[in-house]
Amino acid sequence: MPADAVPAAPGTRTKRRGASAFLAAYDAVLRRWPRDTGTRAVPTAPFGTTHVHVCGPDDGDPVVLLPGGGASSAPWGESAGALADAGFRVHAPDLIGEPGRSTADPQGRPIRTRDDLVTWLSALLDGLGLQSTALYGHSYGAWIALAYALAAPDRVRHLVLLDPTCCFTGFAKSYLLRALPMLVHPTPRSRRAFLAWEAGGGPRPDAEVRGLLEAMADFPSSRPVTTRRFAATELRGLGGVPSLVLFAERSRAHSVLRAADAARRTLPGARVETLPGVGHHALPAVRPPGTDTLVTAFLTT
Repeated sequence: MPADAVPAAPGTRTKRRGASAFLAAYDAVLRRWPRDTGTRAVPTAPFGTTHVHVCGPDDGDPVVLLPGGGASSAPWGESAGALADAGFRVHAPDLIGEPGRSTADPQGRPIRTRDDLVTWLSALLDGLGLQSTALYGHSYGAWIALAYALAAPDRVRHLVLLDPTCCFTGFAKSYLLRALPMLVHPTPRSRRAFLAWEAGGGPRPDAEVRGLLEAMADFPSSRPVTTRRFAATELRGLGGVPSLVLFAERSRAHSVLRAADAARRTLPGARVETLPGVGHHALPAVRPPGTDTLVTAFLTT
């Protein structure tokens, strides 16, 4: 070792190994994306550079896929393929500060608030050359999509919310209690146990995708934005954006019945459906038959 070299601290080495294991699993899942998939590194100042997967015809109507918290763009591959086959131009970013290949700017500022997320997404759309687009988000990504539609409705053509959390109701207490060990001491093992519980005996992603979801526990990430439920008065003002809300029947993240009822009451003109037999975290990798057809048909209306 050179005299001026400083050995990495054990914690640093562990984080590097965790990131390497995650990125290996990430790249393996990405092989399921359409063959024509490309990538873009989009400057999204002041937060950093956003890594985006792009597929589908160049002249297709745009759709931006937003992943859940602690997730990445990679599990969207089959949905992206269905959208591309239907003629859409798909853009799937990794969230800055979350697992994936987006990078934070050490000289910039972290994403900390709802307004920051709106600023980030506006910068991303600008960088992609999209004046307006459909937004299709899962979980926390659905919350981001809804927050953006409320802030910039003229830039959102359609809104698809896939088992959205903290949009219409809060998290179930049982879900938060089960998630606590994973939040306090995130490891692949604690994440594996939590995901198995949340599946509730329903279908789960295959071993390769499960490996990716578990490896996310070791990926260095920043604290996500604290999500708060939207006020009913806010939501009732969103009548101009066509909206499709899809709840997971077996989701343990929230009461599906209460959330669906609240969505029908507060989101004007929204189509609200329940996807049979699937849990929250199985999405978007596992989707009941007909889900992609339902979404693409909605986006063409």
